[in-house]
Amino acid sequence: MSYLDKITSPTLLLDETICRANIQRMADKAARHNMKLVPHFKTAQSHEIGNWAKDYGITEVTASSIKMAEYLSGQGWANIHIAFPFNPLEIHLLDQIAKNQSVSVQLINAETTQILADGLKNKVGFFIEIDAGYGRTGVEVSDFGLIEEILLVAKKSETLQFKGFYLHPGHTYYMPDIPAIYEQSRNALSMLKNKYSTEYPNLVTRIGDTPGCAVMEDFGDIDEMGPGNFVFYDLMQAELGGCEKEDIAVCLAVPVVDIKKDRKEILIHGGGVHLAKDVLIDKNGVKNFGEVVYLNQNGWSVPENRSFLKSISQEHGIIKASDELMAKVKVGDILGIIPVHSCMTADAMGEYMTLDGKKVDHAEGRAQ
Repeated sequence: MSYLDKITSPTLLLDETICRANIQRMADKAARHNMKLVPHFKTAQSHEIGNWAKDYGITEVTASSIKMAEYLSGQGWANIHIAFPFNPLEIHLLDQIAKNQSVSVQLINAETTQILADGLKNKVGFFIEIDAGYGRTGVEVSDFGLIEEILLVAKKSETLQFKGFYLHPGHTYYMPDIPAIYEQSRNALSMLKNKYSTEYPNLVTRIGDTPGCAVMEDFGDIDEMGPGNFVFYDLMQAELGGCEKEDIAVCLAVPVVDIKKDRKEILIHGGGVHLAKDVLIDKNGVKNFGEVVYLNQNGWSVPENRSFLKSISQEHGIIKASDELMAKVKVGDILGIIPVHSCMTADAMGEYMTLDGKKVDHAEGRAQ
């Protein structure tokens, strides 16, 4: 029985072969630069995909929330890092996880550091998150006073252990000059390593964004990389030059429910609750919520002539179809949609189906 025969409603398909190739390629890149790959599992959020990652020498992972860290704990990871400024209201859950799982957090102020120092019973590592130009979160790279205030509080604690500096140059997603951003990031982390490595000889520096990790070849003396989206990739990454559309490992299988031949539009069951509402907008203002691929027994193929989702609502999606697609599509067919943002699509769907028809778990889903 083909996996296609199992699809009656929106289903997130996962090509294991492509996914493994993406992991292998990034693992090889990290090894080539003498860096440790600590992937951010906000994209996959899966025990099974975690097992695939272990096949390529990956021993540590990153989570975006304590809930995700709890889900990933007990799966044999040497450490789970929570890459979000720690929420002190979750200290009790953090302490519970730390009883049996090596875990680290991200700190950006002395107040939270003090709460952890006072309240933790079990050892927890921490990175100081650095802002070197993104402007979202983190200690400004030149704010040595705050860095040293955090380190001083931790020094007096028996449970907090300084691991190093973490930097997420997220502006690689919307600023075109990725090499310039990475030069800024390299310089920031190298300066901090030089300044603090005498007192903390084991400190490491980690950088974590998929566009930069995918396209750059100069990482300076950065010790670790922590990209996340690379396991699946998506249209946004393809537009940024980090991958080809053929490298995208997930697509949403959607039923065709109506066809408007005069408008060259196809109505599908597949909307914001499945894909989320991330959008690409071209220079003419045309919105693209996902692009059509043709499903087959072995997965899917990217057509030469593009068809794309021009609009979505909660459950509905409207495809602007190419002549090629209009000539072959009929009501009741199943089409594939490669997502603009695979992390959000996976989170919305909560599980995967592989091309042999098996369900793969997701932290937010049912197949656990």
